[in-house]
Amino acid sequence: MANNELGTTGENMGVSFLKKEGFTILERNWRFGKAEIDIIASKEELIVFVEVKMRSSNHYGSPWQAVVKNKQSRIIKAADHYLKKTQWQGEARFDIISIVGSGVGAQLTHLEAAFYPLL
Repeated sequence: MANNELGTTGENMGVSFLKKEGFTILERNWRFGKAEIDIIASKEELIVFVEVKMRSSNHYGSPWQAVVKNKQSRIIKAADHYLKKTQWQGEARFDIISIVGSGVGAQLTHLEAAFYPLL
């Protein structure tokens, strides 16, 4: 499976998972400048900015480990813009959905509050 196919599959799995958890999907692949937020979802007074990482195996480490500081920084800047644009009044959180494998045997891990904006 090509990387972009794997990414789309992972994002679809992430959306399904979040919906089952009671989240409303507000945006997918939302862009601001060079940054992209895979999924923006809400539940009650909480908005969650979700980065989805999927790999076919753990051979090179867990997928979530690829969300390094500069990637986090871009997501945080984009999220800040989104919050201002929409005038969101509730809480905000940054999550990572990490998926290993494909098909029925894929293992999805939801890391809530995976990183925080630096003050």
